[in-house]
Amino acid sequence: MKKIINTTGAPAPIGPYSQAIVANGFLFASGQVAINPENGELNFDSLADETHQVMRNIKAVLIESEYTFEDIVKTTIFLSDMSLFAEVNEIYGSYFTDTYPARETVAVKGLPKGVNVEISITAYKG
Repeated sequence: MKKIINTTGAPAPIGPYSQAIVANGFLFASGQVAINPENGELNFDSLADETHQVMRNIKAVLIESEYTFEDIVKTTIFLSDMSLFAEVNEIYGSYFTDTYPARETVAVKGLPKGVNVEISITAYKG
């Protein structure tokens, strides 16, 4: 059985997908970009602001699903350029305690809406 997750605390999907799905203790969350859910605008003031907005959007999906950052077991970070890695990595890491999820980080040719950062997560509650 699966449960579709939707929250106004994160941006509405911009395509035919769900914000997240819970199935058998797993939370599969779609990639989040730096869209401010309050006004639908991109938060592009700085790379730091963009990354924090992505993480706040992830947090909103986690809260709606009754999961936490500690439940995340896997993340994928997509960057518009690998030169952004150090700054994004530092901000990303600040949202976790001493237990970090498995992860890969890749640079891609383009991301939705021309953003610099997109992050997807998988969480688990056993």
